[in-house]
Amino acid sequence: MPTLKLQTTEADFMAQVIDLAHLYGWLVQHTRPAWTEKGYRTPIQGDAGFLDLVLAHLGQQRVIFAEAKSQRGRLSPAQQRWIEALKACGQEVEVWRPDDINRITWLLQPQDHRRKLQEDK
Repeated sequence: MPTLKLQTTEADFMAQVIDLAHLYGWLVQHTRPAWTEKGYRTPIQGDAGFLDLVLAHLGQQRVIFAEAKSQRGRLSPAQQRWIEALKACGQEVEVWRPDDINRITWLLQPQDHRRKLQEDK
């Protein structure tokens, strides 16, 4: 299992999660904010609060919607609304923090690999 250094910023943590997802063969969608004359803005068309990551794995036939937060970061009301809506639609939704890195690694691994790890315990 890869060993990842815990970072404190959401940006550093996000980069680690994306690297980990790619390591296990996930497609990753993340929209980053861009600098404008009014400061950082994330150009979207739709409702605010959409989660940071959409991960899709063809082999596992899974999609994960995830919000990455710093250890103390809080969800906005708009993010909470998206999480509730996605869960109500039966989607796999996660809120991840740096302390969750072992669980994230576990979730992103192929399911047959996870089963083997459980059998070896």
